[in-house]
Amino acid sequence: MKREEIVMLCTSDLGGQVRGKGFPARDYETRLRKGIGWTPTNSMITAHGPIAPSPWGPFGDTVLVPDPDTHVRVDFGPDHAAENFIMGDICLLDGTPWPVCPRSFLKRVVAALEERHGLCVRAAFEHEFIYDGVDERPNASYALDAFRRQDLFAETYLGALQQAGLELDTFMPEYGPMQYEVTVGPAVGLKAADQAVAVRETARAVATRLGGRVSFTPILRPDAVGNGVHVHFSLFEAGTGQPVNHDPDHKDGLSDTAGAFISGILAKMPSITALTAASTISYLRLTPNRWSAAYNNLGYRDREAGVRICPVFAGNGADISRQYHFEFRAADAAASPYLVLGAILASGLHGLDRGLPIAQVCEGAPQSLPARDLERLGITRLPQSLDAALDLFEADADMDGMIGAELKQAYLAHKRFEASLMRDLSDEDQCSRYRAAY
Repeated sequence: MKREEIVMLCTSDLGGQVRGKGFPARDYETRLRKGIGWTPTNSMITAHGPIAPSPWGPFGDTVLVPDPDTHVRVDFGPDHAAENFIMGDICLLDGTPWPVCPRSFLKRVVAALEERHGLCVRAAFEHEFIYDGVDERPNASYALDAFRRQDLFAETYLGALQQAGLELDTFMPEYGPMQYEVTVGPAVGLKAADQAVAVRETARAVATRLGGRVSFTPILRPDAVGNGVHVHFSLFEAGTGQPVNHDPDHKDGLSDTAGAFISGILAKMPSITALTAASTISYLRLTPNRWSAAYNNLGYRDREAGVRICPVFAGNGADISRQYHFEFRAADAAASPYLVLGAILASGLHGLDRGLPIAQVCEGAPQSLPARDLERLGITRLPQSLDAALDLFEADADMDGMIGAELKQAYLAHKRFEASLMRDLSDEDQCSRYRAAY
């Protein structure tokens, strides 16, 4: 029988799920021009299946418009279907962006950063995930044995990423049970989030072809370490490409521009956690002494900071200004990468617009500092539940103009309904549900 290849045209939705519609590959050029129909209420499908109360109900129509720069095709040989998908923007029928589209939200923020301040962002998403093709063993953290036991997964994954146009930076066994980490190189603006989708979906595709499964769940079980998504980023001038993050005369190396940007992120981190740590079990991970972010603090080479100043390697005359960058650590893959990066950039933009003073580095663990020091540094504990994060997000109106009322209300309705589905379940059962969903 002659096979006919299918392309999936997709969106990364409010729950960080990649959904869409397929069409014959022979129609690719036609679909680039006209897209494919989409239903507004599809955005209210939760990660667990049930549909949250929809402001649109059965009414309305939108269209998924593909971006050819996001096309991923991986050939897995004659015994398997090719992985073939493309990301798109959800638009109204007149071609204008639908306000609830996560990818269009990130586009708005990226454009505003350049229009208001002449800046662009370079970013990379560092992902941790569980691969069930290996058995759980003690003392497997970072071990050669843990790398060996995944067998063909890493090599197949590397080849698949290359076919998808991505360059692997590192792949390694991580600390947690059956846990691995993957990083790819940085990209500018929107492309960084597009790459994050491709990294996740390509890992899932490889595992499926090998008879296994990966999960990007925020945490495997309550007693395990979490699967974080650490977003590395730096700013540069749009016109010249020159980095603007480093000032050698500042004690921690922060420029005025980067300092204001980071101050905005720290100020808004408690409320944007609703967007970046988007599941009920995300908050099992965001706790002190767990190598995860629990406070809105700036740290210097501190892997429990909300935002970390990353190390630079100054040997052989390297240009420190081109290495100096930051890492946002209060995120996971239950969130759409478009919402994650959009929230980070919108918060930084808030800091630039307000001309906030340079953020101060927190010396030591915030949980060990006296209250007066925390108050002086503006450090607060991040919300300890999704419900609490959503309440903070709803109450914070400073970025409403950038986020938009329709997106904000749809997101709140979606996530509050999701939280209600989990409310009567134990932490263990919630972890099991999210492992299956992600």
